[in-house]
Amino acid sequence: MWAQRLGRALVTRSSCRWISARIVDNSSIEVQPEKDSRPLTFPGVWLRDNCLCSDCFHDTSRSRKLDWDKFDTKVRPVSLRTEDQKQQKELVVQWSDSHESRFSLQWLQERSFEEKRQKSYLEDFYRPTTKHWAGAEFPSIARHFSYEEVMQKDSMLLEWLQTLAVHGVALLRGAPLDEGVVRRLAERVGFIRRTTYGEEFVVQAKPGAQNFAYLSLPLPLHTDLPYYEYKPSVNILHCVVQTESAGGSNLLVDAFHIADILRRDYPEDFERLSRVLVDWNDIGSEDGREFHNIWRAPVICLDAQGRYTRVNHSVPQRDSHFNVPLSEVLPWYESYARFVRLARKDAHAFKTQPGDVLTFNNIRLLHGRTGYDDSERNSRYIVGAYLDWDIIYSRLRVLKKGRDARQ
Repeated sequence: MWAQRLGRALVTRSSCRWISARIVDNSSIEVQPEKDSRPLTFPGVWLRDNCLCSDCFHDTSRSRKLDWDKFDTKVRPVSLRTEDQKQQKELVVQWSDSHESRFSLQWLQERSFEEKRQKSYLEDFYRPTTKHWAGAEFPSIARHFSYEEVMQKDSMLLEWLQTLAVHGVALLRGAPLDEGVVRRLAERVGFIRRTTYGEEFVVQAKPGAQNFAYLSLPLPLHTDLPYYEYKPSVNILHCVVQTESAGGSNLLVDAFHIADILRRDYPEDFERLSRVLVDWNDIGSEDGREFHNIWRAPVICLDAQGRYTRVNHSVPQRDSHFNVPLSEVLPWYESYARFVRLARKDAHAFKTQPGDVLTFNNIRLLHGRTGYDDSERNSRYIVGAYLDWDIIYSRLRVLKKGRDARQ
């Protein structure tokens, strides 16, 4: 029935606004924002849980403080009214637990349970939908940005981070040739992710290397630090000095695209690589500290809906311990070999130049490098650092809210 006991809608009119609300099935509230618009339905229990009054919500921390030890999931709306508050329409609800809640029309619309609105929220504001690409498409999807513009303009910072989220790779050009670039760029977003190898790290061929990347040999396609449970999300590689030899080219592959191929054309391999746990490890020392990192995870990691969350791959850092049934060993190797061959075939090669900053999604893209030769007067020198997606997504949302507020 319509709100209260009047048997009719509660309607508020103004020169440009019209709103009505009614109780549905004694448990939900239906709000019609405009006269000819589709009604929006909100479960009563959800509205009561999200009451914004000072008893239920701490405004400055934007946190719920409702006492859930006493929360009644059977709570129901008993009466409604609408009010004008500072040029803003509000829905006022009286509840069966004698509490009163107020919700602005804008707040309700932003949290509508309509599929279209939820899809927009999840695929843009929460986390932008990824677009997978083949190696041949790299020249068309890889965007170039000015380092100085990203550092100075929020609009360009937003575009760079959005590109990273969607395509997983972006190149910044024109950076100064000093070792502080990666830190300044990371702090423009948030802060550096520290690992076993410190905050910034230098990729340079050196004797007695503790990491395979610190050799001038060809570096096979891989993801960094697959032996971490919480892996660094985005790789920042600043080219300070590039080798003058024929080698030293970067290799990049969208591993989500390779997973798409496996899922479509080789479903048994896809199933195996997304199920069988692999032991990834790293043993060594850095700055006098010994470490022994191990994490067990499949090559292709999926969420509850079957969507990709990350890919793990590193031939050098796959442990000799393989804790699977004997019957699984050979089939897994065959599936893994197919994954590796498909990735290597699809790899796109290019060579960064001094002042270039290559940024890419470390839990999605595989990266590698062709071998090269240093000389006494020319030694390839790359400075790197990591960012985490939690920090990037947070910054991206803040930037989007600021942009929308200005429009």
